[in-house]
Amino acid sequence: MGVEIRRAGEGDRERLVRLLDDAFQYDPVSSWVFPDESHRSKVHGAFMGVFLDVALSEGWVDVTEDGAAAALWLHVPAGEPEEEEDDTPARMREIADPENERAELVGRLTGAVHPHDRAHDYLLLIAATPERQGEGLGTALITSVLERCDRTGMPAYLEASSERSRGLYERLGFAFMGRAVQLPDGPRMFPMWREPRDEG
Repeated sequence: MGVEIRRAGEGDRERLVRLLDDAFQYDPVSSWVFPDESHRSKVHGAFMGVFLDVALSEGWVDVTEDGAAAALWLHVPAGEPEEEEDDTPARMREIADPENERAELVGRLTGAVHPHDRAHDYLLLIAATPERQGEGLGTALITSVLERCDRTGMPAYLEASSERSRGLYERLGFAFMGRAVQLPDGPRMFPMWREPRDEG
């Protein structure tokens, strides 16, 4: 049976924040940004909400019809962005945890390696509720966009937050770009690029 997917809107925000909070609560990167578990449980939802607000206002969010999984996407044009344009890392820190420099640093470090020589679709985040992970919901969400990328000749980009997720993305045609983002005293993130596939 296929997975029904729809485009999310502002009315979905509260539910999607809960989804992202639950799905990433124990993710290696979230655990590095907020090492204290009790503190993380209090501020992590606000942190994830910044990503969601960016995608809702500047990109798009695909969600399964039952709300169990969602993918946050941005379209990134070619060309280096203006330095003052991207205030997202600062907002992540200000909104979620002002005293925590890691809440901003993770965005600065990933932004520094993000490619800008070609336009592409950027998978900002993808999440499934913990009890539904492993059911293929994320793959269905990604595939629906990658099929369009293949039709239109659009590359895609993401950062894998673990070796496990890196392997999953490789099966979908993404390739590690060769330079990992090393979070200080923390995990590595893997920038990955996917060339559109020739449907012929």
